[in-house]
Amino acid sequence: MQQAMKLPFAILCAVPFIMVLGNSMLVPLLPAMRTTLNVSLVQVTLFITAFSLPAGLVIPFAGFLSDYYGRKVIMAPALIIYGLGGILAGLAAWLATSPYYLILGSRILQGIGAGGTYQLAMALTGDIFQSKERTKTLGLLEASNGLGKVVSPIAGSLAGLIAWFAPFFIYGLLAVPVGLAVWFGVQEPAGEKKEKVAFRDYFRDLGLTFQTRGLSVLGCILAGMVVLFILFGVLSYVSDILEATYGIRGVYTGLLIAIPVATMALTSYLSGSYMQQKTGNLLKIAIVAGLVLNAGALVVMGFFANIYAFFLATVVMGIGTGIVLPSVNTLITSVSAKERGGITCLYGSMRFFGVALGPPAFGLAMTMGRLPLFLGAAVLAGVVAFFTASFIQAEKMLPPELLPGH
Repeated sequence: MQQAMKLPFAILCAVPFIMVLGNSMLVPLLPAMRTTLNVSLVQVTLFITAFSLPAGLVIPFAGFLSDYYGRKVIMAPALIIYGLGGILAGLAAWLATSPYYLILGSRILQGIGAGGTYQLAMALTGDIFQSKERTKTLGLLEASNGLGKVVSPIAGSLAGLIAWFAPFFIYGLLAVPVGLAVWFGVQEPAGEKKEKVAFRDYFRDLGLTFQTRGLSVLGCILAGMVVLFILFGVLSYVSDILEATYGIRGVYTGLLIAIPVATMALTSYLSGSYMQQKTGNLLKIAIVAGLVLNAGALVVMGFFANIYAFFLATVVMGIGTGIVLPSVNTLITSVSAKERGGITCLYGSMRFFGVALGPPAFGLAMTMGRLPLFLGAAVLAGVVAFFTASFIQAEKMLPPELLPGH
Protein backbone atom coordinates (compact mmCIF):
# COMPACT_ATOMS: atom_id res chain seq x y z
CA MET A 1 0.00 0.00 0.00
CA GLN A 2 1.31 3.45 -0.91
CA GLN A 3 2.28 5.68 2.02
CA ALA A 4 -0.25 8.34 1.03
CA MET A 5 -3.09 5.80 1.24
CA LYS A 6 -2.38 4.57 4.78
CA LEU A 7 -4.21 7.34 6.66
CA PRO A 8 -7.31 7.39 4.39
CA PHE A 9 -7.50 3.59 4.57
CA ALA A 10 -7.14 3.72 8.38
CA ILE A 11 -10.13 6.10 8.43
CA LEU A 12 -12.11 3.66 6.26
CA CYS A 13 -11.19 0.84 8.66
CA ALA A 14 -12.63 2.91 11.52
CA VAL A 15 -16.05 2.85 9.80
CA PRO A 16 -16.76 -0.90 10.22
CA PHE A 17 -15.22 -0.73 13.69
CA ILE A 18 -17.67 2.01 14.74
CA MET A 19 -20.61 0.38 12.96
CA VAL A 20 -20.25 -2.98 14.70
CA LEU A 21 -20.40 -1.31 18.11
CA GLY A 22 -24.05 -0.62 17.35
CA ASN A 23 -25.05 -4.16 18.33
CA SER A 24 -22.11 -5.97 19.89
CA MET A 25 -21.67 -3.43 22.67
CA LEU A 26 -25.19 -4.09 23.91
CA VAL A 27 -25.12 -7.91 23.84
CA PRO A 28 -23.55 -8.43 27.30
CA LEU A 29 -25.94 -5.84 28.79
CA LEU A 30 -29.15 -7.39 27.46
CA PRO A 31 -29.88 -9.25 30.74
CA ALA A 32 -29.43 -6.00 32.74
CA MET A 33 -31.64 -4.09 30.29
CA ARG A 34 -34.26 -6.82 30.48
CA THR A 35 -34.35 -6.59 34.28
CA THR A 36 -34.25 -2.80 34.51
CA LEU A 37 -36.90 -2.21 31.85
CA ASN A 38 -39.00 -5.20 33.00
CA VAL A 39 -39.44 -6.62 29.49
CA SER A 40 -39.27 -10.11 27.98
CA LEU A 41 -36.25 -11.74 26.34
CA VAL A 42 -37.72 -11.23 22.87
CA GLN A 43 -38.53 -7.58 23.65
CA VAL A 44 -35.00 -6.79 24.76
CA THR A 45 -33.48 -8.48 21.70
CA LEU A 46 -35.57 -6.06 19.61
CA PHE A 47 -32.94 -3.45 20.52
CA ILE A 48 -30.71 -5.43 18.15
CA THR A 49 -33.42 -5.87 15.52
CA ALA A 50 -34.53 -2.20 15.67
CA PHE A 51 -30.99 -1.22 14.69
CA SER A 52 -30.24 -3.87 12.10
CA LEU A 53 -33.55 -4.10 10.23
CA PRO A 54 -33.74 -0.38 9.25
CA ALA A 55 -30.07 -0.50 8.31
CA GLY A 56 -30.74 -3.42 6.01
CA LEU A 57 -33.65 -1.59 4.37
CA VAL A 58 -31.67 1.63 3.89
CA ILE A 59 -28.51 0.06 2.47
CA PRO A 60 -29.73 -0.45 -1.15
CA PHE A 61 -30.84 3.19 -1.33
CA ALA A 62 -27.51 4.28 0.09
CA GLY A 63 -25.83 2.19 -2.60
CA PHE A 64 -27.80 3.92 -5.34
CA LEU A 65 -27.03 7.37 -3.94
CA SER A 66 -23.34 6.51 -3.55
CA ASP A 67 -23.09 5.35 -7.17
CA TYR A 68 -24.85 8.55 -8.20
CA TYR A 69 -23.28 11.21 -5.94
CA GLY A 70 -20.18 9.51 -4.51
CA ARG A 71 -19.36 7.32 -1.52
CA LYS A 72 -18.21 9.74 1.16
CA VAL A 73 -20.98 12.30 0.59
CA ILE A 74 -23.37 9.60 1.83
CA MET A 75 -21.08 7.93 4.36
CA ALA A 76 -20.09 10.99 6.41
CA PRO A 77 -23.65 12.26 7.17
CA ALA A 78 -24.74 8.65 7.83
CA LEU A 79 -22.09 8.32 10.55
CA ILE A 80 -23.29 11.54 12.18
CA ILE A 81 -26.92 10.34 12.16
CA TYR A 82 -25.73 7.06 13.67
CA GLY A 83 -24.01 8.93 16.49
CA LEU A 84 -26.94 11.24 17.17
CA GLY A 85 -29.32 8.27 17.37
CA GLY A 86 -27.12 6.76 20.06
CA ILE A 87 -27.09 9.99 22.07
CA LEU A 88 -30.90 10.22 21.88
CA ALA A 89 -31.21 6.63 23.10
CA GLY A 90 -28.92 7.41 26.03
CA LEU A 91 -30.87 10.54 26.96
CA ALA A 92 -34.15 8.62 26.80
CA ALA A 93 -32.80 5.88 29.07
CA TRP A 94 -31.38 8.44 31.48
CA LEU A 95 -34.24 10.92 31.70
CA ALA A 96 -37.51 9.21 30.69
CA THR A 97 -39.74 7.38 33.17
CA SER A 98 -40.73 4.67 30.67
CA PRO A 99 -37.92 4.73 28.10
CA TYR A 100 -38.38 1.41 26.27
CA TYR A 101 -40.17 2.70 23.17
CA LEU A 102 -38.09 5.90 23.05
CA ILE A 103 -34.94 3.79 23.02
CA LEU A 104 -36.46 1.57 20.35
CA GLY A 105 -37.20 4.62 18.17
CA SER A 106 -33.70 6.01 18.69
CA ARG A 107 -32.26 2.65 17.72
CA ILE A 108 -34.26 2.83 14.48
CA LEU A 109 -32.68 6.24 13.77
CA GLN A 110 -29.26 4.75 14.51
CA GLY A 111 -29.95 1.92 12.11
CA ILE A 112 -30.92 4.35 9.35
CA GLY A 113 -27.52 6.01 9.77
CA ALA A 114 -25.73 2.66 9.91
CA GLY A 115 -27.20 1.79 6.51
CA GLY A 116 -24.76 4.20 4.87
CA THR A 117 -21.55 3.10 6.57
CA TYR A 118 -19.71 -0.23 6.28
CA GLN A 119 -20.95 -1.28 2.86
CA LEU A 120 -19.94 2.04 1.33
CA ALA A 121 -16.53 1.69 2.97
CA MET A 122 -16.26 -1.70 1.25
CA ALA A 123 -17.37 -0.25 -2.08
CA LEU A 124 -14.94 2.67 -1.80
CA THR A 125 -12.12 0.26 -0.95
CA GLY A 126 -13.04 -1.68 -4.09
CA ASP A 127 -12.91 1.60 -6.05
CA ILE A 128 -9.47 2.55 -4.71
CA PHE A 129 -7.68 -0.82 -4.79
CA GLN A 130 -7.89 -2.44 -8.20
CA SER A 131 -5.21 -5.13 -7.98
CA LYS A 132 -4.74 -8.26 -5.88
CA GLU A 133 -4.17 -5.86 -2.97
CA ARG A 134 -7.97 -5.56 -2.87
CA THR A 135 -8.32 -8.95 -1.18
CA LYS A 136 -5.92 -7.97 1.59
CA THR A 137 -7.53 -4.56 2.17
CA LEU A 138 -10.99 -6.11 2.31
CA GLY A 139 -9.64 -8.66 4.78
CA LEU A 140 -8.35 -5.76 6.88
CA LEU A 141 -11.77 -4.10 6.73
CA GLU A 142 -13.39 -7.34 7.89
CA ALA A 143 -10.72 -7.68 10.59
CA SER A 144 -11.52 -4.14 11.75
CA ASN A 145 -15.17 -5.14 11.88
CA GLY A 146 -14.15 -8.22 13.85
CA LEU A 147 -11.92 -6.16 16.16
CA GLY A 148 -14.94 -4.02 16.92
CA LYS A 149 -16.83 -7.20 17.82
CA VAL A 150 -13.96 -8.18 20.15
CA VAL A 151 -13.64 -4.81 21.86
CA SER A 152 -17.33 -3.95 22.01
CA PRO A 153 -18.65 -6.61 24.45
CA ILE A 154 -15.75 -5.85 26.81
CA ALA A 155 -16.23 -2.08 26.41
CA GLY A 156 -20.00 -2.49 26.81
CA SER A 157 -19.52 -4.47 30.01
CA LEU A 158 -17.12 -1.84 31.39
CA ALA A 159 -19.47 0.99 30.41
CA GLY A 160 -22.29 -0.94 32.07
CA LEU A 161 -20.47 -0.56 35.39
CA ILE A 162 -21.28 3.16 35.12
CA ALA A 163 -24.85 2.71 33.86
CA TRP A 164 -26.65 0.19 31.70
CA PHE A 165 -27.32 2.92 29.11
CA ALA A 166 -23.78 4.36 29.01
CA PRO A 167 -22.88 2.60 25.70
CA PHE A 168 -25.48 4.69 23.88
CA PHE A 169 -23.48 7.86 24.57
CA ILE A 170 -20.26 6.23 23.39
CA TYR A 171 -21.74 5.88 19.90
CA GLY A 172 -21.98 9.65 19.52
CA LEU A 173 -18.53 10.30 20.94
CA LEU A 174 -16.98 7.99 18.35
CA ALA A 175 -19.20 8.16 15.25
CA VAL A 176 -19.36 11.94 14.80
CA PRO A 177 -15.54 12.44 14.69
CA VAL A 178 -15.15 9.49 12.32
CA GLY A 179 -17.82 11.00 10.06
CA LEU A 180 -15.88 14.25 9.93
CA ALA A 181 -12.65 12.34 9.26
CA VAL A 182 -14.27 10.55 6.30
CA TRP A 183 -15.41 13.89 4.86
CA PHE A 184 -12.09 15.69 5.20
CA GLY A 185 -9.55 12.86 5.12
CA VAL A 186 -10.67 10.42 2.39
CA GLN A 187 -10.33 11.19 -1.31
CA GLU A 188 -12.38 9.21 -3.80
CA PRO A 189 -10.50 8.08 -6.94
CA ALA A 190 -10.90 10.31 -9.97
CA GLY A 191 -12.98 8.81 -12.74
CA GLU A 192 -15.46 9.56 -15.39
CA LYS A 193 -18.49 11.57 -14.39
CA LYS A 194 -21.26 9.23 -13.38
CA GLU A 195 -24.12 8.94 -15.84
CA LYS A 196 -27.42 10.02 -14.33
CA VAL A 197 -29.83 7.12 -14.24
CA ALA A 198 -33.30 6.72 -12.82
CA PHE A 199 -33.74 4.63 -9.70
CA ARG A 200 -35.77 2.13 -11.73
CA ASP A 201 -33.01 1.86 -14.36
CA TYR A 202 -30.40 1.42 -11.64
CA PHE A 203 -32.16 -1.67 -10.31
CA ARG A 204 -32.75 -2.87 -13.85
CA ASP A 205 -28.96 -2.87 -14.28
CA LEU A 206 -28.63 -4.88 -11.06
CA GLY A 207 -31.20 -7.27 -12.47
CA LEU A 208 -29.01 -7.78 -15.54
CA THR A 209 -26.13 -8.65 -13.24
CA PHE A 210 -28.28 -11.33 -11.61
CA GLN A 211 -29.20 -12.69 -15.03
CA THR A 212 -25.56 -13.38 -15.85
CA ARG A 213 -24.12 -14.17 -12.40
CA GLY A 214 -27.25 -14.54 -10.30
CA LEU A 215 -26.57 -17.86 -8.57
CA SER A 216 -22.98 -16.89 -7.79
CA VAL A 217 -24.04 -13.58 -6.27
CA LEU A 218 -26.90 -15.26 -4.39
CA GLY A 219 -24.54 -17.89 -2.99
CA CYS A 220 -22.17 -15.20 -1.71
CA ILE A 221 -25.02 -13.21 -0.17
CA LEU A 222 -26.47 -16.26 1.57
CA ALA A 223 -23.06 -17.26 2.94
CA GLY A 224 -22.40 -13.83 4.46
CA MET A 225 -25.93 -13.53 5.83
CA VAL A 226 -26.08 -16.99 7.40
CA VAL A 227 -22.72 -16.88 9.21
CA LEU A 228 -23.70 -13.55 10.83
CA PHE A 229 -27.21 -14.80 11.62
CA ILE A 230 -25.64 -17.74 13.44
CA LEU A 231 -22.92 -15.66 15.13
CA PHE A 232 -25.28 -13.10 16.66
CA GLY A 233 -27.83 -15.76 17.51
CA VAL A 234 -25.20 -17.73 19.40
CA LEU A 235 -23.85 -14.60 21.13
CA SER A 236 -27.32 -13.63 22.39
CA TYR A 237 -27.80 -17.22 23.60
CA VAL A 238 -24.43 -17.14 25.37
CA SER A 239 -25.20 -13.81 27.05
CA ASP A 240 -28.43 -15.22 28.47
CA ILE A 241 -27.15 -18.60 29.68
CA LEU A 242 -23.96 -17.20 31.25
CA GLU A 243 -26.04 -15.25 33.74
CA ALA A 244 -29.05 -17.55 34.06
CA THR A 245 -27.18 -20.87 34.28
CA TYR A 246 -23.66 -20.04 35.47
CA GLY A 247 -24.14 -16.76 37.35
CA ILE A 248 -21.51 -15.06 35.18
CA ARG A 249 -22.20 -11.39 34.50
CA GLY A 250 -20.61 -8.01 33.87
CA VAL A 251 -17.09 -7.80 32.47
CA TYR A 252 -16.67 -11.57 32.59
CA THR A 253 -19.59 -11.94 30.18
CA GLY A 254 -17.95 -9.46 27.81
CA LEU A 255 -14.63 -11.30 27.97
CA LEU A 256 -16.22 -14.67 27.22
CA ILE A 257 -18.30 -13.29 24.36
CA ALA A 258 -15.13 -11.74 22.94
CA ILE A 259 -13.51 -15.18 22.50
CA PRO A 260 -15.27 -16.26 19.27
CA VAL A 261 -15.26 -12.79 17.74
CA ALA A 262 -11.54 -12.35 18.49
CA THR A 263 -10.94 -15.62 16.69
CA MET A 264 -13.06 -14.39 13.78
CA ALA A 265 -11.16 -11.08 13.57
CA LEU A 266 -7.75 -12.78 13.56
CA THR A 267 -8.88 -15.34 11.00
CA SER A 268 -10.34 -12.59 8.77
CA TYR A 269 -6.99 -10.80 8.76
CA LEU A 270 -4.94 -13.95 8.12
CA SER A 271 -7.25 -15.34 5.43
CA GLY A 272 -7.45 -11.94 3.71
CA SER A 273 -3.66 -11.70 3.65
CA TYR A 274 -3.30 -15.26 2.34
CA MET A 275 -5.98 -14.86 -0.30
CA GLN A 276 -4.21 -11.76 -1.63
CA GLN A 277 -1.99 -14.07 -3.65
CA LYS A 278 -4.32 -17.09 -3.80
CA THR A 279 -7.52 -16.05 -5.52
CA GLY A 280 -9.65 -17.67 -8.18
CA ASN A 281 -11.48 -20.85 -7.23
CA LEU A 282 -9.77 -20.97 -3.82
CA LEU A 283 -12.18 -18.23 -2.67
CA LYS A 284 -15.11 -20.59 -3.29
CA ILE A 285 -13.34 -23.42 -1.45
CA ALA A 286 -12.75 -21.11 1.52
CA ILE A 287 -16.44 -20.13 1.67
CA VAL A 288 -17.59 -23.76 1.63
CA ALA A 289 -14.98 -24.81 4.20
CA GLY A 290 -15.95 -21.98 6.55
CA LEU A 291 -19.63 -22.92 6.39
CA VAL A 292 -18.81 -26.58 7.06
CA LEU A 293 -16.78 -25.54 10.13
CA ASN A 294 -19.77 -23.53 11.37
CA ALA A 295 -22.07 -26.52 10.90
CA GLY A 296 -19.71 -28.83 12.78
CA ALA A 297 -19.32 -26.37 15.64
CA LEU A 298 -23.09 -26.04 15.98
CA VAL A 299 -23.48 -29.82 16.19
CA VAL A 300 -20.99 -29.87 19.09
CA MET A 301 -22.90 -27.05 20.82
CA GLY A 302 -26.08 -29.06 20.52
CA PHE A 303 -24.75 -32.33 21.92
CA PHE A 304 -22.28 -31.17 24.58
CA ALA A 305 -23.58 -29.18 27.57
CA ASN A 306 -20.07 -28.82 29.04
CA ILE A 307 -19.20 -25.13 28.99
CA TYR A 308 -15.57 -25.79 27.97
CA ALA A 309 -16.61 -27.87 24.96
CA PHE A 310 -19.20 -25.23 24.12
CA PHE A 311 -16.68 -22.39 24.06
CA LEU A 312 -14.18 -24.47 22.11
CA ALA A 313 -16.94 -24.90 19.53
CA THR A 314 -17.52 -21.12 19.47
CA VAL A 315 -13.83 -20.67 18.67
CA VAL A 316 -14.21 -23.06 15.72
CA MET A 317 -17.29 -21.11 14.67
CA GLY A 318 -15.24 -17.89 14.79
CA ILE A 319 -12.59 -19.46 12.57
CA GLY A 320 -15.21 -20.58 10.07
CA THR A 321 -16.83 -17.14 9.96
CA GLY A 322 -13.43 -15.46 9.56
CA ILE A 323 -12.68 -17.69 6.57
CA VAL A 324 -16.03 -17.02 4.89
CA LEU A 325 -16.35 -13.24 5.09
CA PRO A 326 -13.14 -11.95 3.39
CA SER A 327 -13.64 -14.39 0.51
CA VAL A 328 -17.27 -13.35 0.07
CA ASN A 329 -16.31 -9.67 0.30
CA THR A 330 -13.73 -10.09 -2.47
CA LEU A 331 -16.18 -11.76 -4.83
CA ILE A 332 -18.96 -9.26 -4.12
CA THR A 333 -16.77 -6.18 -4.65
CA SER A 334 -15.23 -7.60 -7.83
CA VAL A 335 -18.26 -6.84 -10.00
CA SER A 336 -17.97 -3.93 -12.43
CA ALA A 337 -17.51 -0.46 -10.95
CA LYS A 338 -20.85 0.64 -12.37
CA GLU A 339 -22.70 -1.93 -10.26
CA ARG A 340 -20.32 -2.28 -7.31
CA GLY A 341 -22.16 0.09 -4.97
CA GLY A 342 -25.52 -1.54 -5.59
CA ILE A 343 -24.36 -5.16 -5.34
CA THR A 344 -22.21 -4.42 -2.28
CA CYS A 345 -25.11 -2.69 -0.57
CA LEU A 346 -27.55 -5.47 -1.43
CA TYR A 347 -25.09 -7.87 0.16
CA GLY A 348 -24.78 -5.52 3.14
CA SER A 349 -28.56 -5.45 3.53
CA MET A 350 -28.67 -9.21 3.81
CA ARG A 351 -25.82 -9.15 6.35
CA PHE A 352 -27.79 -6.73 8.49
CA PHE A 353 -30.94 -8.84 8.15
CA GLY A 354 -28.92 -11.82 9.35
CA VAL A 355 -27.75 -9.86 12.41
CA ALA A 356 -31.29 -8.52 12.99
CA LEU A 357 -32.98 -11.90 12.83
CA GLY A 358 -30.38 -13.99 14.68
CA PRO A 359 -31.04 -12.94 18.33
CA PRO A 360 -34.88 -13.04 18.25
CA ALA A 361 -34.84 -16.26 16.19
CA PHE A 362 -32.52 -17.97 18.68
CA GLY A 363 -34.56 -16.49 21.56
CA LEU A 364 -37.76 -18.02 20.21
CA ALA A 365 -36.09 -21.30 19.25
CA MET A 366 -34.69 -21.72 22.77
CA THR A 367 -38.20 -22.76 23.84
CA MET A 368 -37.81 -25.91 21.71
CA GLY A 369 -34.70 -27.00 23.57
CA ARG A 370 -30.95 -26.89 23.12
CA LEU A 371 -30.56 -29.78 20.66
CA PRO A 372 -33.22 -28.72 18.11
CA LEU A 373 -31.91 -25.14 18.24
CA PHE A 374 -28.32 -25.95 17.36
CA LEU A 375 -29.00 -28.85 15.03
CA GLY A 376 -31.43 -26.67 13.10
CA ALA A 377 -28.78 -23.97 12.76
CA ALA A 378 -26.24 -26.62 11.68
CA VAL A 379 -28.60 -27.86 8.96
CA LEU A 380 -29.02 -24.28 7.73
CA ALA A 381 -25.24 -23.81 7.50
CA GLY A 382 -24.90 -27.17 5.73
CA VAL A 383 -27.58 -26.35 3.16
CA VAL A 384 -25.92 -23.02 2.34
CA ALA A 385 -22.54 -24.78 2.08
CA PHE A 386 -24.03 -27.19 -0.47
CA PHE A 387 -25.58 -24.29 -2.40
CA THR A 388 -22.32 -22.33 -2.55
CA ALA A 389 -20.35 -25.43 -3.56
CA SER A 390 -22.83 -26.09 -6.36
CA PHE A 391 -23.42 -22.64 -7.78
CA ILE A 392 -20.67 -20.11 -7.02
CA GLN A 393 -18.51 -19.59 -10.11
CA ALA A 394 -15.63 -17.39 -9.04
CA GLU A 395 -14.30 -16.97 -12.57
CA LYS A 396 -17.53 -15.18 -13.58
CA MET A 397 -17.26 -12.69 -10.72
CA LEU A 398 -13.55 -11.88 -10.61
CA PRO A 399 -11.73 -9.52 -13.01
CA PRO A 400 -8.92 -11.09 -15.08
CA GLU A 401 -6.13 -9.82 -12.82
CA LEU A 402 -7.59 -11.78 -9.87
CA LEU A 403 -7.77 -15.06 -11.74
CA PRO A 404 -5.02 -17.72 -11.60
CA GLY A 405 -2.16 -17.12 -14.00
CA HIS A 406 -2.29 -13.32 -13.81
